[in-house]
Amino acid sequence: MAQSDTVTRILDTAEVLFAERGFAETSLRNITSKARVNLAAVNYHFGSKKALIQAVFSRYLDPFTQRFHTALDELEAQHAGRVIPLETLLETMATSVLAVPAERNSLKVFMRLLGLAYSQAQGHLRRHIQQEYGDVFTRFTELVHQATPDLPDAERFWRLHFMLGTVIFTLSGLDALRDIAEKDYHEQVTVRDLVRRLRPVVVAAMNAPLPPALEEGKYANAQAR
Repeated sequence: MAQSDTVTRILDTAEVLFAERGFAETSLRNITSKARVNLAAVNYHFGSKKALIQAVFSRYLDPFTQRFHTALDELEAQHAGRVIPLETLLETMATSVLAVPAERNSLKVFMRLLGLAYSQAQGHLRRHIQQEYGDVFTRFTELVHQATPDLPDAERFWRLHFMLGTVIFTLSGLDALRDIAEKDYHEQVTVRDLVRRLRPVVVAAMNAPLPPALEEGKYANAQAR
């Protein structure tokens, strides 16, 4: 077996097991047994379980960030210094996300892995994502900032994470949601159908009025300045 085949087999197996069981619950022996490789191969190619987890994410995030940077370049060129509408930014991000799993395993696996990155104690992974891919997320956040100038920074942070949680929950549970839609509502739902339905919800959430207490605090801060 060629070296590249061994690496691919390990990564393919690891991402599915991590998505199904979680990071802590999946041992290197689980991965090597299912991938039909020995533990020495994992240690040789990756060095540690943490490095393997990071490599699994990089397979998705490398093509995603490349696509997303290119898409944002095109948007900025089209708007020529004008503020890019929030809905356009979110649509562009969704399009970039949907394009990546075609090159990898599946959208469901990608979303489950993202959810695990937030829900499980993997500080090394968050640091890895920030160090390697933080520039594209910082760029996107700044464009969202320009599109939502009236939101306090802390409120924008929370709304972006609420939006991310909504997207991850919806797309990682894709099979169950499709079954419910077909059984209860006689609908055949594609991924793009779901994204079209999701888009106005997350845009409305980002643009929702501030809660009264936050609005009062914002007014008080403005008066103090």
